[in-house]
Amino acid sequence: MSAADEGWPAAWSRTALPTAILAVLQDSARHGYSVATQLEDRGFGRPRGGSLYPLLGRLEDEGLIESTWEPGGAGPGRRAYHLTAKGKRRLAWERTQWAALTAALGAHPATGEHQDGPATAGTTQEGP
Repeated sequence: MSAADEGWPAAWSRTALPTAILAVLQDSARHGYSVATQLEDRGFGRPRGGSLYPLLGRLEDEGLIESTWEPGGAGPGRRAYHLTAKGKRRLAWERTQWAALTAALGAHPATGEHQDGPATAGTTQEGP
């Protein structure tokens, strides 16, 4: 299933992709190919290497993920990516922000009331 199957606009998927990568790496280290297949399984389509690896590099530059080089037994070596403590904090913060956005989108415009009660206001400060 891809984002297109779900009807998500491509801009939404591109915007959410860094957060989705952090979520994929939350429980275990993964190689780039595994990150791509997990993103596909979560409805983001399978990003091509030309877009995935630069994004992984940017997340690493920001200190949100780290990579280690694993030599290949019979083939070439591969990088394994995992979340840093900073990445875990950022993922938690971004999930809170996405939840606040979702709540705001579900709120009635005139009253601010959501079908489940008042919408939760998000913060405007930058994340961790």
